[in-house]
Amino acid sequence: MTTSHYIAGRWVEGQGSDCISVNDPALGQPFAELMAASVAQVDQAVTAARGALPAWKNTSASERATYLRGFAEQLGQRREALITLQMRNNGKPRHEAEIDLDDAIATFSYYAELAEQLPSKNRDVPLVAPGFTARTRLEPVGVVGLIVPWNFPLVTSAWKLAPALAAGCTVVLKPSEVTPLIEQAYGQIADALGLPAGVLNIVNGKAETGAALSNHNGLDKLSFTGSNSVGSQVMRSASAQCRPVTLELGGKSAIVVFDDCDVDQAVEWIVAGITWNAGQMCSATSRLLVQDGIADALLTRLQAALENLRVGNPLTEEVDMGPLTSQAQWLKVASYFATAREEGLQCLAGGKALDRDGWFVSPTLYADVPKDSRLWTEEIFGPVLCARRFATEEQAIAEANDSRFGLVATVCSADLERAERVADALEVGHVWINSVQAVFVETSWGGTKGSGIGRELGPWGLSAYQSVKHVTRCLG
Repeated sequence: MTTSHYIAGRWVEGQGSDCISVNDPALGQPFAELMAASVAQVDQAVTAARGALPAWKNTSASERATYLRGFAEQLGQRREALITLQMRNNGKPRHEAEIDLDDAIATFSYYAELAEQLPSKNRDVPLVAPGFTARTRLEPVGVVGLIVPWNFPLVTSAWKLAPALAAGCTVVLKPSEVTPLIEQAYGQIADALGLPAGVLNIVNGKAETGAALSNHNGLDKLSFTGSNSVGSQVMRSASAQCRPVTLELGGKSAIVVFDDCDVDQAVEWIVAGITWNAGQMCSATSRLLVQDGIADALLTRLQAALENLRVGNPLTEEVDMGPLTSQAQWLKVASYFATAREEGLQCLAGGKALDRDGWFVSPTLYADVPKDSRLWTEEIFGPVLCARRFATEEQAIAEANDSRFGLVATVCSADLERAERVADALEVGHVWINSVQAVFVETSWGGTKGSGIGRELGPWGLSAYQSVKHVTRCLG
């Protein structure tokens, strides 16, 4: 696994100082290793992208769409291998890994269609003033650095790669060092399709590699998905160059359950929102706000549902939830269990790491959690749910909005007029009503407050990689 970097259309060995160990979290053991890219190799990747930009941005939209459809088709041809790798390196249950792959395929297909619908490069703009004409051009923003996380590899990279390529940008992709293997499929597909050398480059590494990419003066834009702490560093790097940045960061999202809701249905939505991907989601609805009239019955059912979840190795067992993806994340979640004990929180389910091989924790529920608890205010990134009760709609909205994050929320109510009203009042980027967290490529993704800057998916995802140029001509 030494030739792990795809630069200027060639696979090359890593020349960095870091050795990346790739682990199976269900066993807590490595199964591959690779050498990180050096700072010089990051520079080579950016240089290759810069060199490929003039020709790529001048390809026709239909030609770029053909390549994007090729990515979708090739992902489908690699289906079983990619699903297995998601299960092995991320610990995802099979049904989650299948959805990840389908999401990536749908993303490339969608942006292929959107590319074909792009208007001609010139669009006339009517002016009130006589004696002038005006037109606009949509142009690719240029060379883009893409930094993606470990919790949804393949998916998050598709959300960035597909619109960037559709817009006519060239890219340098840096996967997470926790899950560096699956994104190599994109380099393999680029080879198979004959994508021009330098249009797509992939460099693997740890913090040094990410910093080298973020700080490179050859980039025109940065797009980052990950933690707030690293996101702030990426933003500082972008500010030094005065270049645009898209940030999709953390969350501490609320799920609001009103007392007219069917209890069993509500439990299904709550469990999905906190245990999908073992809770390792920026969108995890980890704050449960439940109305007084239904609280006791719902918490009792919820406790039983969490205790009955099948937790295990997705490669050898039929499971509902797999392990945490890394030892570092396992230790972090365990530290919150210790904090909960120190704070004297009421634990109804879980609250512990599991005594078995691998990085497993139990699905966890704490009841009546104070608003000043660290578990209520901080992003844990694990299957840890904190519950509070509310009396009125106004109180629910106020408590849901009382967060430095603003990514997503869920509203559960049989009164659809109320549900829509509450959805409009929540200070977040995406709201589900009476649903699991179904994400569609046609919709937007991104948050408010500390949850980031900009939007991905939908037409907004494409416009994030486009620059608007205006040309005004005097007729005199």
